[in-house]
Amino acid sequence: MTSASRAFEELYPAVYRALCRRWSAGEYRPSPEATAILEHLAGSGPLTVSEAAQHFDRSQAATSELLDRLEGRELISRMVDERDARRHLVWLTKTGLEVCERLKQVLDGDRLAAAFEVMETEEQRALLDGMRALLAATRTLKPTPKTEEES
Repeated sequence: MTSASRAFEELYPAVYRALCRRWSAGEYRPSPEATAILEHLAGSGPLTVSEAAQHFDRSQAATSELLDRLEGRELISRMVDERDARRHLVWLTKTGLEVCERLKQVLDGDRLAAAFEVMETEEQRALLDGMRALLAATRTLKPTPKTEEES
């Protein structure tokens, strides 16, 4: 490991802690299970309960119970499938879509903007150029093997 990569490795956690987006005290923060379902729905579109259960390798009853809790929080709604009136689909509500967007936000945009305002223009440019160069360098790396959870 080079001294530069070691220095970056030491600085990165401190930068993350200073700028990460935190959940407010009264704000709903979905459990990992709920997050997985919300993000899957956002990527896949509406699903039946049995399709969701199959995807998450859980019983239909357990999946239905979790979906009931999400529906109670108005994050999803159930609707009749237009192609087959016997089937019901679950889909994200406006609130559910907003929570999904919130889950994607890693950094606190207001804190980041305030920090950038303190920096000189040249420092901002150097930081952004360095981040772009680091990202470009990662594209030359061999792919990291997927874990079981990512498969």
